Amino acid sequence: MSQNASISIRNLYKIFGTHPLKALDHVRAGMGKSELMSEHRHVLGLRDINVDMRAGEITVIMGLSGSGKSTLIRHVNRLIEPTAGEILVNGENILVFGEARLRELRRTQMSMVFQHFALLPHETVLDNAGMARSVRGEDRSAYEKDALNWLERVGLGNQGGQYPHQLSGGMQQRVGIARALTSNAPIMLMDEAFSALDPLIRTDMQDLLLELQQELQKTIVFISHDLDEALKLADHLVILKDGIVVQQGEPQEILLSPNDPYIVDFISDINRARVLRVRSIMDVAPDHTPQTAGTVDADATLESVIALSEGDTTLSYEVHRNGAPVGYLNMQKLVRALVPTQAAKNGMRNSTRSPSD
Repeated sequence: MSQNASISIRNLYKIFGTHPLKALDHVRAGMGKSELMSEHRHVLGLRDINVDMRAGEITVIMGLSGSGKSTLIRHVNRLIEPTAGEILVNGENILVFGEARLRELRRTQMSMVFQHFALLPHETVLDNAGMARSVRGEDRSAYEKDALNWLERVGLGNQGGQYPHQLSGGMQQRVGIARALTSNAPIMLMDEAFSALDPLIRTDMQDLLLELQQELQKTIVFISHDLDEALKLADHLVILKDGIVVQQGEPQEILLSPNDPYIVDFISDINRARVLRVRSIMDVAPDHTPQTAGTVDADATLESVIALSEGDTTLSYEVHRNGAPVGYLNMQKLVRALVPTQAAKNGMRNSTRSPSD
């Protein structure tokens, strides 16, 4: 398989119970999660999931507890077998893989970073970092240099001889990331990897992941229940509710154009200025070229532009990407983009009413 892997999930269903195939007929006929449980005592885990996880990008799957996000990621490496559907890695349906080929897939193509670290307490930090390669049968001499390199990269260059209990939670999770990177697998599966960490350490880990990803361009599937984290990390965001994909796409698009009341509620308290990027609201071809007060980067946050403008809504800026002009940003349009979606809808409804209404 390629070292630049893509994952496609097609028409995936998962039903938990003694007769899942019989229950599947009811689900395909339109029966919902609560009805399936009350009438047939089966649990609907996933329903008709279709997601493309592009090579070299971070796909974040998020939702509240019970939404099916952890169930979905465990299908990618077949820790859970689906009731129906396909899972394609570089175009190959891994559901037809026999035991030997599946084992090879897990050992060489996929690594996993867990919420609760999953380090071996009796092994040193160095041995934990090299565990995936050791399991493949490689001698320590073959992976030690790589393990030490990745420990250095994640900030643990002098900790190789320590044991997990001697490290903080954030340091243990860094070992987990170093282990995934030492494996040299093109796919990283991260199941709530930062959820057990304190907020400041969690932010540091998110920044570290983005820094490493900029260089490595791995295919990362990241599970989260935190919207701020999802918006920060995701190239592609998939939002689940009750085992169904409610909306998916580029995070900026979802934030600006939620297509379901569930999504509107989800994003209602988000700090839009801190999350939205200039590229999402700029004018590529305005009716006339405005007089500009300077330049801003296409990936700059709206918060940074507000600080730059000192709140002056009369200004416009030329937007650049990689040093080249790509559009214009008007501060009045920026302010409108900060209005939460539901409030904007209410405002639109109110503006169409006459005073007598």
